[in-house]
Amino acid sequence: MTLLLCAAALLLAALGAPIFALIGGLALWLFHHAGGSGSFVIAELFRLANLPALSAIPLFTFAGFILAESKAPQRLLAFAEALVGWIPGGVAVAGLATCALFTAFTGASGVTIIALGGLLLPMLLKQGYPEKFSLGLLTCTGSLGLLFPPSLPIILYGLVAKVSIDRLFLASILPGLLLLGILSAFGVWAGWRAGVARTPFSGSALLRSARAAAWEIPLPILIIGGIYGGVFTATDAAAVMAFYVLAAETLILRDLRLADLPRIASQSMALVGAIFVVLGTALGLTNYLIDAEIPDQIFSLLHRVVASKIGFLAVLNALLLVVNMVEIFSAIVIVVPIIVPVAAQYGIDPIHLGVIFLLNLEIGYMTPPLGLNLFLSNRRFDRPLWTLYGAVAPFWLIHILVLAAITYVPALSLLLIRK
Repeated sequence: MTLLLCAAALLLAALGAPIFALIGGLALWLFHHAGGSGSFVIAELFRLANLPALSAIPLFTFAGFILAESKAPQRLLAFAEALVGWIPGGVAVAGLATCALFTAFTGASGVTIIALGGLLLPMLLKQGYPEKFSLGLLTCTGSLGLLFPPSLPIILYGLVAKVSIDRLFLASILPGLLLLGILSAFGVWAGWRAGVARTPFSGSALLRSARAAAWEIPLPILIIGGIYGGVFTATDAAAVMAFYVLAAETLILRDLRLADLPRIASQSMALVGAIFVVLGTALGLTNYLIDAEIPDQIFSLLHRVVASKIGFLAVLNALLLVVNMVEIFSAIVIVVPIIVPVAAQYGIDPIHLGVIFLLNLEIGYMTPPLGLNLFLSNRRFDRPLWTLYGAVAPFWLIHILVLAAITYVPALSLLLIRK
């Protein structure tokens, strides 16, 4: 009966039923069937509302939406181009760095592709980059940056897995820089191979673009440096960033009017509200799964087939790529509570597991045939999906290679937090 109900829930989801209603309804039915009380599901919503770290999500999201609505993307891109545009493939490197930073702050793949894609594609094509390379780069950059603070998925993983968000922020920095560095090297190679002309370095242009972006450039240093230096927690950083961005973009730079803020707040909080409702109902469902000892049963089943830690990690990565390709936030709140105790029995650190999960999430955005970035690029650049499948392939392979390195070299994730 339970399997039949789960199948019905999947069918309703495919038909467009609200995911929170399906998850909550399934949790209520399972508790009722087991002789328990539906109050266990509601209790999770109350517990969620009382988590101190929860306030970081709406604050970071609001700040990200303000940046997206302002002219910050154009200013940051101009600064990055002036800084590294003189090297072979410099425009590609500038695009990667700008998109990674922007995705980290906005936490939404669609915002990055929509806000920066229209600027970067003509720029790359004008410089002489092949269209296939340009489309692949921009499609992958839609999720590049999810490993950098203050990425929303990092905060969600920390809340669901009940691990320190501050430590997760630190653990994800080196893997994020490794991925960005390898992709940048690929961009340099592609620029050299295509014979892309270098943009002559101009100190005056760099100074001019730095002055224009003077209020956005300090943001990564302020947020990441503040957390790493122990000046404030992730929740404090969210408040600092929200106040800083609000003051900079409305009162100082005046990209936005105060009259725009209610609209931006409404749009950003609609996203936050949807996340919170799914998060609360999903935590209620995981309560049942844990009470029913589902993770232990999964471990027992897996252990009979996959005895080694190496084998488990390989199976886990394959599973996460499929799950994260189909559904993002639900994957975090449903899958994470199940895999954390299973992974612990294989001796995998939950922080290390978090970095693995987040990189899988990043790859899932661009994995054919259902990756969200592919559909966003299809709409933004008006190119067929099969063209994008081929364009994204080399970038996808680079992500997979980095995922393998991070999976089997835990020090890449744990080095900073062990100091």
